[in-house]
Amino acid sequence: MTAHRIAFLLWPGTKALTLALAEEALRVAQRLHPEVVYEMSFLQAEPAAEGAWRLPGEAWSGKLEGQQRLFLVADEPPTQVSPALAGAIKQLVRTGCVVGALSAGVYPLAYLGLLDGYRAAVHWRWQDDFTERFPKVIATSHLFDWDRDRLTACGGLAVLDLLLAVLARDHGAELAGAVSEELVVERIREGGERQRIPLQNRLGSSHPKLTQAVLLMEANIEEPLTTDEIAQHVCVSRRQLERIFKQYLNRVPSQYYLELRLNKARQMLMQTSKSIIQIGLSCGFSSGPHFSSAYRNFFGVTPREDRNQRRGASPFEPQQPAAVAERG
Repeated sequence: MTAHRIAFLLWPGTKALTLALAEEALRVAQRLHPEVVYEMSFLQAEPAAEGAWRLPGEAWSGKLEGQQRLFLVADEPPTQVSPALAGAIKQLVRTGCVVGALSAGVYPLAYLGLLDGYRAAVHWRWQDDFTERFPKVIATSHLFDWDRDRLTACGGLAVLDLLLAVLARDHGAELAGAVSEELVVERIREGGERQRIPLQNRLGSSHPKLTQAVLLMEANIEEPLTTDEIAQHVCVSRRQLERIFKQYLNRVPSQYYLELRLNKARQMLMQTSKSIIQIGLSCGFSSGPHFSSAYRNFFGVTPREDRNQRRGASPFEPQQPAAVAERG
């Protein structure tokens, strides 16, 4: 019997659930089929803050050797990667180790250049920020991606989906199915499925005209449609469309559309370095003052004030320039 050696490199703040989903899938596989052996090790990428809670695991000793797969695990974009750790990860990759990232672990992997030219599943709330920072990575909204020797899962339950795919690749679909049944997983999801839940579930309604109208709005953020145009597209009268929105969402279409655009603008403010004017224009506002006024009326602060108050430190900066020199 051949043992598969897998290491999980954990950053401070990693949630127990993220690691447990991956670990439990492998442990259940071993319990169901004793000939399946996974030797797992858990390493702390950096020391946790004084008194902070952390997941179990040994402190990284300065070496990463003999692993067949290495997963970088974080639940918020790490703030640093030491040059020594960067060098150790790259050396392990050169030996043929398959590397992957769970949740925000995709950030350090991308920072080291190890995702350049690869597809990578990035959680929807980091999409804008990640795409701007790492243009050489093909960021997707998939649950997970397995692109050659790179494995990435966007986070949450997608971590389990990825590990079930690993089991299927290593030992066959029958074992993956048995593990999912043991864990009472309703179905095994494919990596290419989208992260966001179906629109009708988000809206709490299955009214087909409402769903069509909101999809149109989401697809036309930069150049908003009028209420009359939306009604025409979904083949109802303006009055009927307004009645549907009022019944199911307790607001008129124009109000819902404005909130949609403002929430998109806020996401871009926090995740990108685009100017406030650029963000306003890309979210369908005709001018900077128009954008600022609408934003302040809805959120209670101007876009500039909100960015300064909420953004804080950059979500991913290298510890020192030497880490960049490792790239190549």
